[in-house]
Parts: sequence; structure tokens; C-alpha cells
Amino acid sequence: MEQFLPEGISGEDVITLLAATSAFLVMMAIWSTGIIKDGMDGRIKALQERRSDLKRGYVAPVKRRQTIKSKKHVGIMHGFVSKFNMLKNERAEKFQLKLTQAGIRSKEALVIFLFFKLILPVIISIVAIVLIYGLGMFELTDTQKLLAVIGSALAASYSPEIFLSNKTSKRNLLMQNSLPDILDLLVICAEAGLTLDAALSRVVGEMGQTSPDLCDEFNLTAIELGFLPDRKTALHNLATRVTLPSIKAVTATLTQSEKYGTPLAQSLWVLSDEFRNERFMKAEEKAARLPAVMTVPLILFILPTLFVVLMGPATCQINDKFINGGI
Repeated sequence: MEQFLPEGISGEDVITLLAATSAFLVMMAIWSTGIIKDGMDGRIKALQERRSDLKRGYVAPVKRRQTIKSKKHVGIMHGFVSKFNMLKNERAEKFQLKLTQAGIRSKEALVIFLFFKLILPVIISIVAIVLIYGLGMFELTDTQKLLAVIGSALAASYSPEIFLSNKTSKRNLLMQNSLPDILDLLVICAEAGLTLDAALSRVVGEMGQTSPDLCDEFNLTAIELGFLPDRKTALHNLATRVTLPSIKAVTATLTQSEKYGTPLAQSLWVLSDEFRNERFMKAEEKAARLPAVMTVPLILFILPTLFVVLMGPATCQINDKFINGGI
């Protein structure tokens, strides 16, 4: 072996060099193993980011829908409502759920709602008493006056709930119209291999401008899927926040997919096709109902005008002939 080596280098030197190189590589391997970060660090960082997104998800709608910005006014309302012990009962929880279903997730929303529910009947009753008894603007009997005051107070008491109901209905209608398109995009994301929370986040980023209400709910669900220990709880929260039967069907399908391991893309595709057919059937139903709806306007407004246009000239000619003939 030494005959193939250059002069001045022996076999022992080569063996020593190889041993030193091996020892250096072993030390580098041990050192690199020690400095490689654990994969859990990235997951913890992602979890912290999702927690921040969760906080922003609760706070952002508050900033968009907040009607009273002064904390002082809200504090006065809170003190007034607390005197009647209305914040710690079952009705308060019921109203909080209705506010959430209407898309209002403000911390002060419940206080403002309960304050107006208390103060509006008093104000409207005072106004009705002044108008009916004080100014005598309406000629009513004593019984009718009393019933008018009581009725105005009851109407004022239920007006906040009616407002929430109308707001929830309008919001549900917008979400129902945009749900099939969002499910189609979810199907594409699921077929691409994305998980449920990643697919929801992708859909929110793509359709946040066109369907803000439904994307807002899906964004919160995507955050809860990575935040809560049980994924079923996040889907159950979505079904609780949105009162649409179609959303409940979606959450039930996603829950079964999570439980039994059924293909997510296929389940979402079936739901999307079903909802699109349902929307098409509703449009056909409105179109089929249109002739019956147009019958009354046709009889009242169009036919009389048509008769005047058609019979008017003939009537004028007949009238002229009779007048000329009489002359």
C-alpha cells in the first residue's frame, strides 16, 4: 500500500486521517442532532397564532357592529341592567345565543340589548300616555286608551327580539345562497389533500369578500378545530351559531366523516349538489307561482288600461256618429 502513496506519507498517516475524519463526522452528527429544533415548537407556535386569530375572530365583529363606542355609556347600562339581575339567568343565555346567531359577538351587546329591552317599554308608555291622555290626539274610550298604552308597551318590549329575528333571517338567507359555492371549493380543497381546518381556511381566504357572513363562521370553526381538544365540539358550535338546516346537515356530515373515516370530498360533493338542486327548485317554485301572483295586478291595473286603449277610439266614433246623426 505504501508504494502507491506519495513520498513522506505512510499508511499510518492515512489511517489516522480517516479516523479523524470519521470522528469529526460523528461529532457533527451529534451536534446537528442537538441543535435541530423539535417539531412540536412549530406546532405550539401555530397554536398560539390560532389563539390570536380566535381572539381577533371574537373582537373583529364587535368593531364592525358596535353601535355605542363610549365605555362610559356601556358602564352605565351595565349598572342599570345589573340592578335587575338580568345578566345571570337563563333568559340572558338565550338572548346571548340569539345575538350570536344574528352575527353579533360583542361583549357589550347583551348589556345593550337588555338595557333597551328594559327602557323602551317605559319610554314608549310615557309617550303613549302623553299623546292619548295628555294631548287627547285620539278619540277613544277609557278601555281603548288603557289597551292602547298596554299594547304600545308590549310592542316596545318585543321590538328588540323582532329586530334580532329579522337580522338573523336576512343573514341566514345570504349564507344559504352562498353555501353551494363554498362547498364546491371545499370539495376541491379536500380532493387536493387538505385537511378540514386547512380547507376551511383556504375557502375563507378565497371567498371572504363575496360571502363575508358564512366565511366568518367557517373561519371561527377552522380556528376552533385546531384550538379545541375535541373536533366535534367545533362542528357543534357551528351548528349552534347558525340556525340553517343546511349548515346542520353539513356539520352532521363532517362529524360522520371524522368519526367513521368516510371520504370528505365525496360527502361534500353530495351536499353541494343537493343544496344547488334545492336552490334551483326554489327558483322554479317562485317562477311557477308568478302567474297566480300577477293575476290581481293584471286585473286591477293592466286590463282596465287595455280596455280604455282598445275601446276608447271606437266609443268616440260611435258617440260622434250618434251626435252627427241626431243633428
